[in-house]
Amino acid sequence: MAFNTAITGLKASTNELDVTGNNIANASTVGFKAGRTEFSDIFTTVVVGAGATNNPGAGVTVSDIAQDFTAGTIEFTNNNLDLAIDGSGFFQLRDSQGGVTYTRAGGFELDKDGNVVTKNGKFLQGFGLDELGNQLPVGNLAVSQKESEPQSTTQVDLSFNIDSRDEAEALLRPYNPDDAKTYTFSNSSRIFDSLGNQHTLKLDMVEMAPRFERQEYTFTGDPSPAGTVPDVSLSIAGLPIGPFSVPYTAGDVASAAKAALDAAKSDPSIDFDSRIKSVSVVGNALVVDYFASAGEVDELDVLVTGGTYPDPTVRSFDGENAINAREQQAIDLLPADPSIAPNSTISFGGVDITIQPGDTGDDIALAIAREENAIIERNPDIESVSVDPNNDQRIVVTYKPELGDQPELAIDDSSLAVGVYSQPDAGVASNPSALAELEAGDNSYQGVYQLYAYLDGEELLDIGADIPFVNGDGTEPGPIPIEFDTTTGALLRVNGQNVGSDGQAPLISILGADPTIPESEQRRTSSDNNPRNDLQLDLTGTTQFASESIVKASSQNGFTKGDLIGVSFAEDGTMVASFSNGQNTNLGIVALATFENQGGLQPTGNTEWSATLDSGQAILNPPGSGLNGALRSSALEQSNVDLSEELVALIEAQRNFQANSKTLQTENSVTQTILQIQ
Repeated sequence: MAFNTAITGLKASTNELDVTGNNIANASTVGFKAGRTEFSDIFTTVVVGAGATNNPGAGVTVSDIAQDFTAGTIEFTNNNLDLAIDGSGFFQLRDSQGGVTYTRAGGFELDKDGNVVTKNGKFLQGFGLDELGNQLPVGNLAVSQKESEPQSTTQVDLSFNIDSRDEAEALLRPYNPDDAKTYTFSNSSRIFDSLGNQHTLKLDMVEMAPRFERQEYTFTGDPSPAGTVPDVSLSIAGLPIGPFSVPYTAGDVASAAKAALDAAKSDPSIDFDSRIKSVSVVGNALVVDYFASAGEVDELDVLVTGGTYPDPTVRSFDGENAINAREQQAIDLLPADPSIAPNSTISFGGVDITIQPGDTGDDIALAIAREENAIIERNPDIESVSVDPNNDQRIVVTYKPELGDQPELAIDDSSLAVGVYSQPDAGVASNPSALAELEAGDNSYQGVYQLYAYLDGEELLDIGADIPFVNGDGTEPGPIPIEFDTTTGALLRVNGQNVGSDGQAPLISILGADPTIPESEQRRTSSDNNPRNDLQLDLTGTTQFASESIVKASSQNGFTKGDLIGVSFAEDGTMVASFSNGQNTNLGIVALATFENQGGLQPTGNTEWSATLDSGQAILNPPGSGLNGALRSSALEQSNVDLSEELVALIEAQRNFQANSKTLQTENSVTQTILQIQ
């Protein structure tokens, strides 16, 4: 009996030495979990009640070699495919025959087909992802996308500050996209077409100056004798004029043109050009004035549609020849009354002006002009007081441009005009309204910029500029107005549409930014205000503050073709493919397994375990969810073997083995003694 007891002790100690030696041997094995030898004693069974309390025991047996699943130290590497689990869970592996095992060793690589595999060729399992990012059933994780297809730019987000201190009058006119002195601010953004070709979207902002455009259409030529030519019909900007039956005059044509424009302005069914401020007739000329915010405007088309008639002579005041948008009021001054006393005074804007008997209108105008500084000091709304260089007896009062239109001057002692004295009919005309020649003011330019867009710096793009007198959604290449609140500097309107209460700017639809798309497919339709195959420009956040003009944010969603340059993993297990064009694509999510009893897992070698009835079935979830730990990329979990403990355990196992050997030796001596007695 003692021999058997000693032998069981020797076997148990040998097992303990084997487990400890295995732990020491795998001290540097990635993902290895140390084993622990567990013992239990052996008692032989006897008949019930037959002296069981005197049973000495039959020795010891190894009841279990338990796995210690405490986490090992995580060490970082330079390989994105090295994975470590920071917490609970196992990687699920599948071999080519469908066998499933589990491991904590995350040293993975890509095979020739792009599958994520272990060093021995087993496939890492994970959740697939569809195009919308929804999880698919568990399968082999693989790099299924080796290149990133190009994507045309459909959205450009741009916000900038444009310096409100910049003087619009300092710009050269007319605007020239190749001359930086003709625009206030410019930005170039990189965009891509559907083939991945790179282009440049150039945006120029031109601040509107306090001046407006005036176009004069002078109709000339005498009508043919009655009956020798058919009745004549013309059109202006597509609006019919006439027909005219002979005899008619050029003035009749100009008046008919004004009537057509006036009728269009009052007809809601006609898309009247809202940039037109007023239409008038002077002699044989049709005079069209535009708001200062309109900038430079193309001339209206005048076409003969029946009979014969010469085209009108067109004179357009734009660029350097534009009309000053400040309110200007002129007063013609007559000679003073010869009978007045020397050193008499008149009041002009609250400032006394000294005149003498016999002063001419020229003398009085010059005397008023000399007091310009005093007049402006008393009347801060006035910008200047001067003598008309073309008429020495005319005094011209110019108001500050931001005031816009001002009321007509009155001739009395308290207004900005010549006071009435002695003989009004001799000093100044008795009809004041005939004296004030008004040039209406216009402050619509304030905080207004014209936005131009060019493709590759050459092609002027259609960004939503309305085609005048065209019903529907007709637009054409050209600028659109961008308006700011002059008190807050915030963006106010984009192409006539108000910025939302949340600060969201209306989108600007740009046609032609992708030259690979046929022109026939790039159009605006009446059923859809947004064009097909367009590019949306969002200027939300753009401001006009008194600080340097800078770009605050800029982004676009297009890109060229890209090649795979690497694979990485996020903490939530997402497998991300990175491409040379800067794009990333989510390919799947690593699946981590947990068990009701991980101690019941069966080791299978290669630091892998298989599920058993004791462990229960694997429960799969992404990292960081449920009981699963987070995933660490470019990291490996080292063995959890503590060499200090193992060396102590080695000494203990050696001691136990020697002690059991001594038991066997002693029992042998006793047996020899007994044999000698016989």
